[in-house]
Amino acid sequence: MVVMMKLLQDVVINILLMLPVKSLMRLKYLSKSFYTLVQSSTFVNLHLIRPTTCKDGLILFKRSIKQDDDLHKTILSFLSGDGDNHLSPINPDVDVPCMTSNYSNDFDQFIGPCQGIIALMDNLTTVLFNPSTRNYRLLPPSPFNIRPPFSYAIECVGFGFDNIANDYKVIRILDVYLEDHGYPQDFEKKVEVYDVYIDSWRELDHAHQNFPTIYWSPSSQMFYQGSCHWIGIPTEDPLVILSFDLSTETFHTAKMPDSFFFMNGTSYGLAVLNDTFALICYPRTERAKDTNEFTYIWLRKDYSGCDSWIKKYTIKGLPIQSPLAIWRECLLFFQCSNGFLMSCNLRSNEVNEFSLHGSPTSLRVIIYKESLTPIPRGYGSSTQIETF
Repeated sequence: MVVMMKLLQDVVINILLMLPVKSLMRLKYLSKSFYTLVQSSTFVNLHLIRPTTCKDGLILFKRSIKQDDDLHKTILSFLSGDGDNHLSPINPDVDVPCMTSNYSNDFDQFIGPCQGIIALMDNLTTVLFNPSTRNYRLLPPSPFNIRPPFSYAIECVGFGFDNIANDYKVIRILDVYLEDHGYPQDFEKKVEVYDVYIDSWRELDHAHQNFPTIYWSPSSQMFYQGSCHWIGIPTEDPLVILSFDLSTETFHTAKMPDSFFFMNGTSYGLAVLNDTFALICYPRTERAKDTNEFTYIWLRKDYSGCDSWIKKYTIKGLPIQSPLAIWRECLLFFQCSNGFLMSCNLRSNEVNEFSLHGSPTSLRVIIYKESLTPIPRGYGSSTQIETF
């Protein structure tokens, strides 16, 4: 009897794992037992690691829209696509209430998914949310003050999951400088880390080392295989990939292909292509429409080994203002200078413009798969979980 019950439970679990999250969430109205099952950590973990394909990937589209009172609000769109790459909404758009500002959110960073959770970040605000359950949490700001005569500028941010500590972490790298001397001369780096479950900020003791300057673009940072990554500009050497291992909390640098330099007229972005670390090299905006200019996509062949790269794709005359994501292993999403979302099929070179737009430079895209991962509540005052 016990064996039969176990087999029956396994069958039920396998059936439930195939259901969309929206259907699973409705189970609480049908059966308390089913709802208890799908809310359990065991089922949540099984759902997170269930076998999926690239066709299961959904699209989360973020943009900033200017309002009549000269404020800009942040909007999230939840999209899916068919075989012809037509995008259609799977849920109504939502406003992100804590990301409304009087500027166009040009410097927002969109990071994830990390164990099912996505971070939307600007220089001061971090919102963690699950796009499937629509739950979100606003993280507390850093409590550390920079006292006069010093000031600071946030150079970059990061978010990821530490598999050893079993915790999500947020990282901020700051430039601290004397106000009288002016930025960016005479500054030093400061690194702050926020542990999500512990609900606490802390400063890293070993942060004062020879960092490269962080190159900024909408796609210049990425979480991949346990580390946050950025593109770095050393004082003299070619550009590098700067990474921060969330478990060891150490920084590392890796070489980029072809000895790329910041002043050579090329822009750069990071992405994941077929689960592989990818580097996108594209002409700067003023040269993007020149038919003699090319966009290149390089793959890092052995992430854990030496800095070895292979050039995977070459595309001619692509009007990229900034790359955003690669979907279904071949469709490069990017924003153009007029604020519209566009795509390029890397295999056929077919370019498409979607009827989705926002303030120029405010567009962001994340490819995600449905998950039931709960938002960590932490242990301090910042524990309130909201729903979009």
